[in-house]
Amino acid sequence: MNSEHIKGKLIVFSAPSGSGKTTVVRKLMEDPNLKLAFSISATTRPSRENETNGHDYFFLDPDTFRAKIAADEFLEWEEVYDDRFYGSLISETEKMLAEGKNVAFDIDIAGGFSIKKQYGKEALLLFLKPPSLEVLEERLRKRGTDSEADILTRLGKAEKELSFSDRYDVVIINDDLDVAVEQTRSVILSFLGRD
Repeated sequence: MNSEHIKGKLIVFSAPSGSGKTTVVRKLMEDPNLKLAFSISATTRPSRENETNGHDYFFLDPDTFRAKIAADEFLEWEEVYDDRFYGSLISETEKMLAEGKNVAFDIDIAGGFSIKKQYGKEALLLFLKPPSLEVLEERLRKRGTDSEADILTRLGKAEKELSFSDRYDVVIINDDLDVAVEQTRSVILSFLGRD
């Protein structure tokens, strides 16, 4: 069978801030065997200096975003602050799936559950977990990018997110980055039927 006609699958990555998710996803994106394509989110936030529409994000104004919500054009979306929306467009996801790519999402738990509800067994929910909240706090402090208030907010949010991890298909503990990447790669290959 020609692999060009095999439809891709969806792989959702969720994790508390500071769990190393971005690093793990970046390493997995480099593996040609996984055929991963990263889902580009739509947002209403202004573009930053070197960001390109359609490459970094799909930049939309709030009215356009709301119109797309009303037309059910998003797999998942959220309003983070007033008029600051983020979401995954169904049209973009379906285009990549039709090309035989496996679409990787880096989204929150609510978005992950929404995708699983729509795609069922065609979607794999992966939760990347720190070894403990203490380790997570240490990592957040080492980054040196957040204020004390931000760190406490992130830890509170992390605790809430961790309470949902057992509803994910697979939980990977990121204690050692290389081990976490290999475990995740192995789980994805198995999900894709290529193990």
